[in-house]
Amino acid sequence: MLGKGVVGGGGGTKAPKPSFVSYVRPEEIHTNEKEVTEKEVTLHLLPGEQLLCEASTVLKYVQEDSCQRGIYGKLVCTDFKIAFLGDDESALDNDETQFKNKVIGENDITLHCVDQIYGVFDEKKKPLFGQLKKYPEKLIIHCKDLRVFHFGLRYTKEEEVKRIVSGIIHHTQAPKLLKRLFLFSYAAATQNSTATDPKNHTVMFDTLKDWCWELERTKGNVKYKAVSVNEGYDVSERLPAYFVVPTPLPEEDVRCFQGRGIPIWCWSCHNGCAILKMSALPKEPDDGLLQNQKSFLDGIYKTIHRPPYETVKTEDLSSNFLSLQDIQTAYSKFKQLFLIDNSTEFWDTDIKWFSLLESSSWLDITRRCLKKAIEITECLEAQNMNVLLLEENASDLCCLLSSLVQVMMDPHCRTRAGFQSLVQKEWIMGGHSFLDRCNHLRQSDKEEVPVFQLFLDCVWQLVHQHPPAFDFTETYLTVLSDSLYIPIFSTFFFNSPHQKETNMHQRQLSLPLTQSKSSPKRGFFREETDHLIKNLLGKRISKLINSSDELQDNFREFYESWHSKPTDYHGLLLPHIEGPEIKVWAQRYLRWIPEAQILGGGRVATMSKLLEMKEEVEHLQEKIDERHHSQEALPAETPPLLRSSARLSSLFPFALLQRHSSKPVLPTSGWKALGDEDDLAKREDEFVDLGDV
Repeated sequence: MLGKGVVGGGGGTKAPKPSFVSYVRPEEIHTNEKEVTEKEVTLHLLPGEQLLCEASTVLKYVQEDSCQRGIYGKLVCTDFKIAFLGDDESALDNDETQFKNKVIGENDITLHCVDQIYGVFDEKKKPLFGQLKKYPEKLIIHCKDLRVFHFGLRYTKEEEVKRIVSGIIHHTQAPKLLKRLFLFSYAAATQNSTATDPKNHTVMFDTLKDWCWELERTKGNVKYKAVSVNEGYDVSERLPAYFVVPTPLPEEDVRCFQGRGIPIWCWSCHNGCAILKMSALPKEPDDGLLQNQKSFLDGIYKTIHRPPYETVKTEDLSSNFLSLQDIQTAYSKFKQLFLIDNSTEFWDTDIKWFSLLESSSWLDITRRCLKKAIEITECLEAQNMNVLLLEENASDLCCLLSSLVQVMMDPHCRTRAGFQSLVQKEWIMGGHSFLDRCNHLRQSDKEEVPVFQLFLDCVWQLVHQHPPAFDFTETYLTVLSDSLYIPIFSTFFFNSPHQKETNMHQRQLSLPLTQSKSSPKRGFFREETDHLIKNLLGKRISKLINSSDELQDNFREFYESWHSKPTDYHGLLLPHIEGPEIKVWAQRYLRWIPEAQILGGGRVATMSKLLEMKEEVEHLQEKIDERHHSQEALPAETPPLLRSSARLSSLFPFALLQRHSSKPVLPTSGWKALGDEDDLAKREDEFVDLGDV
């Protein structure tokens, strides 16, 4: 499908290899219909996967060709994915190192990855939903991983068009029951067939031993203890079976309000300071119960704030930071920049692309998250204060900020195994509602709120600015973000450990989903208890929160001081957060847009050339050493042919060599200097085994 060229080690360029895919126009399919039906392409099904409907003689249009040409084949829908079966597999060279997902193919779309479906009627594009009275001549699918597919149905049989279009709409847009997710069919068909890699051990935090190990690793076992009071989920279905609380806190206090209002430990710094998180107390209309809450919170306060030995700073994320609505609105605008139907649409938006990017506010939200994480880091590192994060359920922004702080402060979290353990601890066991936030069940009253995607975007900023500090690359993060929509990983398809354990291990039970409705945005405390609790803790909390001016001064001094020194990649790591430094994650968002690529450019392409030059220098050095030791002149010899590498693009490994465009490419970002070559020369872009996620 794509023209390909190889850059040899000697500097010469081989001629592009011929393409074995013959593009056709819509009118050509009708004349070749007999040939199409004779070419059967095998549909590879996963264990437990079932075929639902299919249609033959479908044209998959070429996105970058203004939708005038394409490849014919068969469009199928299973209970796991939508797949196009064409005869284009031969176009990919086996010796190239392009990324290949081990679960889904290039032309596969998991049902959970479908974002919007459009139909073209008489050259007019309309969204499709529900029962259709008229069926489109073209089907357009926008995906959550930002791919866009165009399928021509003009020469498909009418009955097949009805079945495939209706089937795709129903299985991607209709509300679902949790038990009907493909995840359960796959799990039943692959029982006891998974194996773990001991070299990349991920701590699951599903035993008391795992939490004790983490306490010991972070030296937090002096002030904090792991408790099993929620074993069996008797106290709360929202909390994990095991978690960590301050040592002076009696375990019976955890039972008082179903685990709410309890300071739960996240991580301890080298100086003994810690990040804690706390959820809001349940609303109580009875005055007597409100008085109980007053006494309870007073005792909690004395437990975590014992000056001068123990001081705490509070961060009320429900009122003084981003809202989930802010994140949702920004991402909805942001993703539209990358859901491009064709080249013409891309170039039409080129002149206003950066203004649209700014108006989406996504990069500004990313910057605010990084800035808040640095502020928390400054409290822990410079002021020796504990930080208590307050949020209604302590499962969204608490997860994001506590995770970011740990990535910045703990080198272990910058290894692959450590990062996966971090996600498991803070997000999975922390009770982040992946099922609801990703809207996997397609509930009509819910929209996707990509809090975890925002976290990955923030981590990418750090990886991009400080690549030697990480044991993984941006490709790992990109594949991790894609796995949110692949329903064979139970990791990202439940709202809590209890929900996962109940449904995966006791599948005969059918428990209703717990769907908590958020109260109006009134800060950390609920409306009913607002007046009493704020009167109780108002003065005390005000003492714990520095004035805005003082906070900004401390932050700026800490931030500038760190950046004025050489970077220790095995120590504290802070990102640059000035305007130009916060960039678009090109590999994640632009990888499907050929016009946005830098042909033969980008960081990976530059690194490849540096490695080739390094290899040539080493070879010449060996010859010099041999000549020095032998004291004899050696005959001139041609240097060995350096290992050939495919001509890379800036979006490697998701794209190698795209077609040459007659128009200038979009300057996606100013790639920074590579930094220390000795460290980077040892690094290779890794291809992530999704089984490890």
